[in-house]
Amino acid sequence: MVVIRLSRGGAKARPFYNIVVADKRVRRDGRFIERIGFYNPGAKGGEEGLRIAQDRLTYWKSVGAQASPTVERLVNQAAKAAPATA
Repeated sequence: MVVIRLSRGGAKARPFYNIVVADKRVRRDGRFIERIGFYNPGAKGGEEGLRIAQDRLTYWKSVGAQASPTVERLVNQAAKAAPATA
């Protein structure tokens, strides 16, 4: 099965996550099919904390990819923030 999940990067105590499409059997930070965004929980001030390519997310969901609960929460968070800027 294909899943949409977070892959951790960054330094110790300074996490940075890539939102990736990967095979469920591959380890968390291992090989992935496509990177569709990022999440930076430590973003301050004018830094961008979350970016998701909505078109790619829609495509992968349409072909059967399952999003993790955390990615679902971030997508909903991004959707709420988007109309405020548009």
